[in-house]
Amino acid sequence: MGKALQTAVARQRLLLSSRLSGPMRRLATDCAAVWPEREALEKVLEQGLELLPYCKYLFILDDKAMQITSNISPKGLLPENFGRDRSQRPYLADAIAGEKFSLSDAYISRNTRRPTLTAATHILDEDGRLLGYLGVDFDLRELPLTREVYQQEEKWMQIKGDPAIRGGVFMQERIDSAMDKRIDEVLDLVVELVEVHGVFHAKLHFSSSRATLWLIEDPFRYRLLDIEDLTDPDICLAWPQQDYPADADIPLERVKDVFHTLRDLRFMDETIYLRAGSLNIFNGTVGLNFSCDGSHYMHWSEFLDKNVGFWMGTSAPEPDSDNVE
Repeated sequence: MGKALQTAVARQRLLLSSRLSGPMRRLATDCAAVWPEREALEKVLEQGLELLPYCKYLFILDDKAMQITSNISPKGLLPENFGRDRSQRPYLADAIAGEKFSLSDAYISRNTRRPTLTAATHILDEDGRLLGYLGVDFDLRELPLTREVYQQEEKWMQIKGDPAIRGGVFMQERIDSAMDKRIDEVLDLVVELVEVHGVFHAKLHFSSSRATLWLIEDPFRYRLLDIEDLTDPDICLAWPQQDYPADADIPLERVKDVFHTLRDLRFMDETIYLRAGSLNIFNGTVGLNFSCDGSHYMHWSEFLDKNVGFWMGTSAPEPDSDNVE
């Protein structure tokens, strides 16, 4: 997990903890007052649903992490969970280790098979001695998260592909595809679609002579174009003209440079060559997939700064690259 993604997750966990810890402490205090009567504890938990309206289940464990109540849910009691031993469950590890309030990492629930979180807090007597634990399960779908959109780090990332392909890369040789033979026509047309017809993400599959395109006007569906489409200027009639977006990361005048550099990488060598390349104009990311099955994702400006010698290994890689196996 990248640092930016870790930061986004940590922020959400902090917000959740601040929302949950107070209501759970109050509920734990009410549980201590009627300890250890099962029926009274279950009534307290039923009332606690008002304090924790987004929860899936509430339950009480003794000091050995044995369940001494039913699971309480908004739909009613689930008595089949009474007597369940939860002492070995990972989501209780911090609570059992001494954390008075803990929020587990997300895990896949055994019952619903969906991402779930468990919060736990200690139930203490008047002298501060541990009586047991209050546990609350949350389905991630139902939690009131801020849902801020995670922003990808603008950093070159290299992802190594299938070892079987990498191991046999020097036994293969590039064969001209239909797109290779008409590459200039294809690139001119794709550049036109990006600059004038609202295509914001274009991926060229050189080896299979096709392209996948995403349009600003219809971003949830991609268009698949074959080599006949990609060499027919009439396809520009299929989409209305649209101004190049002002909030695109890559300037209009550099779009052509990116696609022409993709062409250079396609023909740079008969063994190590580009199989597919893409550009997203909004985040400015160039995606590359080579014959060795290695993939790279990098900002367009960094991409254009590198020459063919870099990709052929005749110049040293950048020291700040993020290599992912």
